[in-house]
Amino acid sequence: MWRVHKTSLVALARTQLELAAAAPSGRSAHTLYGGHEQALRQTLIALTAGSSLAEHENPGEATVQVLSGRVRLLAGADAWDGRAGDLLIVPPSRHALHAVENAAVLLTVAKRG
Repeated sequence: MWRVHKTSLVALARTQLELAAAAPSGRSAHTLYGGHEQALRQTLIALTAGSSLAEHENPGEATVQVLSGRVRLLAGADAWDGRAGDLLIVPPSRHALHAVENAAVLLTVAKRG
């Protein structure tokens, strides 16, 4: 039997931002749905101002929904800014995510076959 699971993104973002502020890396993340063994994964990521997710490969189709704060998505010489309410489509190439100010984002990834 399938059961619906409800999560408050606002409350989770607040908690993850508190954890990120206490972490030496300035980052914290919590996977809400899926995982490495599934095709779809959704992860809430919190970053303190000035912290980043270092450049990495795109494992599949991905989006970044900015829940709070401001971020910059970088791919080579290209950059896209996002603020609360924005949805950024992650390019299918190496990329990084930088927090312009304290930010929480929902990363959704659908892995390639």
